[in-house]
Amino acid sequence: MWSGVNACRTARAVSLCLRRGTVIAKHSVPNECQSTFFLNNTSAARLNTKCLYSAAAENAKDKTGKKATRSFLVATGAAVVAGLVAGFSHFQKAEMVAKPSSPGESNDILERCRSFMAMPVTDIKVLQEHKNDIKTKMELMVMETQAEVCRALAEVDGCDFIVDRWERKEGGGGISCVLQNGNVFEKAGVNVSVVFGYLTEEAAKQMQSRGKSFKTKDGKLPFCAMGVSSVIHPKNPHVPTIHFNYRLFEIEEADGNKQWWFGGGTDLTPSYLNEEDVVHFHKTLKEACDKHDTKLYPKFKKWCDKYFFISHRGECRGVGGIFFDDVDSPSREDVFEFVKSCAKAVVPCYIPIVKKHVDDVFTPEEKHWQQLRRGRYVEFNLVYDRGTKFGLATPGSRTESILMSLPLTARWEYMHEPDRNSREGKMLDILRHPRDWLH
Repeated sequence: MWSGVNACRTARAVSLCLRRGTVIAKHSVPNECQSTFFLNNTSAARLNTKCLYSAAAENAKDKTGKKATRSFLVATGAAVVAGLVAGFSHFQKAEMVAKPSSPGESNDILERCRSFMAMPVTDIKVLQEHKNDIKTKMELMVMETQAEVCRALAEVDGCDFIVDRWERKEGGGGISCVLQNGNVFEKAGVNVSVVFGYLTEEAAKQMQSRGKSFKTKDGKLPFCAMGVSSVIHPKNPHVPTIHFNYRLFEIEEADGNKQWWFGGGTDLTPSYLNEEDVVHFHKTLKEACDKHDTKLYPKFKKWCDKYFFISHRGECRGVGGIFFDDVDSPSREDVFEFVKSCAKAVVPCYIPIVKKHVDDVFTPEEKHWQQLRRGRYVEFNLVYDRGTKFGLATPGSRTESILMSLPLTARWEYMHEPDRNSREGKMLDILRHPRDWLH
């Protein structure tokens, strides 16, 4: 691993004394604080810390034997941004209050929250009172997924995530965790959102176009939506980009009837094909699906290839994975357990691939190709992606979090077409003709 990683870890260790009792990337409330304090979730302010980074140069040889200088951001400390804030707020402050000791008191949910990147969007007391509700289970699951993925990515990269808590005045909020300009990842974002309110006419039309029918009252449709979404863009063109999203949606109709459904998926977008990596990725997802029904993986694999198709280019965004939406049977609990299994598969399907290629050398030409493929990624997300469209059509939506999926850098060239026999040309052929990777 590059020396910048060690420098980053050293700086974090020095600054740890500044973070005692705070909830930041890769750290929960210290053990010595857990018996005395808990985060007061009723406060409008939260405490988060932002790692400040300074540039560090790193020399590495590329395939031509020449030395190329890489600049990395190295942690130099932690800054606490304090103050009461309202609406969309950044790096918010939290109060630490004494926790009364009560023999026999059960705080299972609170204990789970200690490992999260931040406290949940919903008040802890509300979660405790409705601990058996599927919405509570889903919110806790997406918070756990966010923490697990962030810890795994930060361990590989050597730098922490910025934890950005935000609120939506129309109802709800979220936690965006972003690692930008790291040692391994150019941009890695893992976002949790829990929002509620009324569907806009545009959002309702999107759902109706998928065959949904709702009974409205005065044109209003109360909704609740929650989920975890992530896109990871590595620096090295030999490390693929990954996207995953798992969500629950609930609509209350005029007669009180509630319609619900789950959606989500995980997919891989490499710049260069490594069949062993793609097989590992698909095999891991298949194993997660097979725990529930052996028919699910082939069905959702085909759906993924179809969904992530860039029709104006005539090619897929990547090498697929699984994708599903509007799943509302056999029961909430059954579908939730399936979604949980898929979310648990994210780290094992991706992190081994990152570790395998993180130190691969690459040429400027390979980096150039990666930038062109990222251009395709941007095109899909802005033109076709349902989540992006729904988010931008929702009043009070967090634009920064919605567009977190876009890479820092991308490239478009007029009439670019690689040689058919080149590795780039072969990759493009795969994207134009999706394959079954497991048979």
